Amino acid sequence: MKYTTLFALGMLVSARVCGQSIDDAMQNPKNFYYVDFKKYPIEDKTLPVGVFDSGTGGLTVLNAIVNFDKFVNQTGKSTPDGKPDFAKEKFIYLADQANMPYGNYAAAGKTDLLQEHILKDVQFLLGNKYYQTGKSAGYETNKERLKVLVIACNTATAYGQSKIEEYLQKVGLPIKVIGVIDAGSRGALQTFAKDESGSIGIFATAGAVSSQGYDRAIRRFQAELGFTGQIQLFGQGGVGLAEAIDEDPNFINRTAQAPRESYRGPNVSNPNLLIDKQLLKIYNFDYNQQKMLCDAAKVDDCSQLQINSAENYVRYHLVTLLEKMRQTPSVLPLKTLILGCTHYPYMAEPIEKVLAELRNYEENNQPRYRHLLAPKITLVDPAVNTARELYDYLYTSKSFNNGADMATQSEFYISVPNALNGNIKTEADGRFTYDYKYGRSANELQEYVKFVPFSKQNISEDVADRLRKQIPNTFELIKQFGQNNKTLFLDTSALKH
Repeated sequence: MKYTTLFALGMLVSARVCGQSIDDAMQNPKNFYYVDFKKYPIEDKTLPVGVFDSGTGGLTVLNAIVNFDKFVNQTGKSTPDGKPDFAKEKFIYLADQANMPYGNYAAAGKTDLLQEHILKDVQFLLGNKYYQTGKSAGYETNKERLKVLVIACNTATAYGQSKIEEYLQKVGLPIKVIGVIDAGSRGALQTFAKDESGSIGIFATAGAVSSQGYDRAIRRFQAELGFTGQIQLFGQGGVGLAEAIDEDPNFINRTAQAPRESYRGPNVSNPNLLIDKQLLKIYNFDYNQQKMLCDAAKVDDCSQLQINSAENYVRYHLVTLLEKMRQTPSVLPLKTLILGCTHYPYMAEPIEKVLAELRNYEENNQPRYRHLLAPKITLVDPAVNTARELYDYLYTSKSFNNGADMATQSEFYISVPNALNGNIKTEADGRFTYDYKYGRSANELQEYVKFVPFSKQNISEDVADRLRKQIPNTFELIKQFGQNNKTLFLDTSALKH
């Protein structure tokens, strides 16, 4: 890959453009996010498919696309042929890791800032610029554009899809936008017979749950598709789970030996995220290897109790969900659980394990939750349905690329704090502080982050090992990209096997 480093950006590294909307400010040719839409290659079907998320969780959506095989590639016949249906497509993936998790902006009263991040993500994908590192003064200009956009983030879909579509219409780009919420909602309903009743659990970020995006989509499709049974909806905002999966130190620290002041997850004193000591036996937390942090020798004596593993976050949130259902009159059994955050499919096995435990949990020889759980609970990963929607769109619009190589031509970018912006505030490990991340205001329009290629400098070994094990085909694409652009995503010999 050849690089052409241009002039150093200066205008928006630390400057503020107060009073302007983000799309107005982006009309400045000196802005990193500027795109000349008059010269955009609108009808070029050889362009990549753009996919973005607030972190690495969206790679589960890309992985579903990469592995999608429902049709004969040459004829479009609805039969798997052993060849990936998107093998001749290329992809650009963006993880806005520096600003994640998106699910917490709503609770902080910063949905306008969240939407600004989302529009910046889109503008980056539409453009041709990126940086080599967070310290780079100049940017490269050989990133490809995109022909269709997949929002691989439930929170971004809930709060941003309509904004993105409005923006694209304003600038005159007829680019299709596919969000995971509609796909996941249809997938959840498809687990029901047309006249069947039951409950659907929406296990998502707090932001996605509070937006009620899934509730509205499910009710809309329920009417449109003719589902006549009674369907109850229960949301559970999984605060801390996506963060734990991505090793956010505000929610997990594998080296910690005792409770931490910086911890922001569930605890025994926060009524909004309460670890109920009366439910400790039911949570059945794993205390080995500091996976729970307590300030006393015995758990019953803890004045502080902090979750310190992704698996224990799963336990906390599933028990909380079932307790919520247990307090609901005339509740219907949980038949389907939507994994409404792209990180959560990584935890599908622990989720199934904990649900089985809770089905069998007894008090005084009586099951506590069995009446709340259908004999078989289907986990719905919206990624699979999203892949199908992408296929249908490319097929009907005759937009398939027949000459690319997914394995060697896909690109992967991640956001890191902009080291040249003197206004940002970071922790010792280089991440934004929590207060700074959620304390910023919209329309300041600073260049808070720089979008750089995936590399071993910005993806931890633990995260890389998880990707290698759980999404191996997409992991190989990332490795190939690292070899192509000489960022060396990681040294696989260093991984634990």
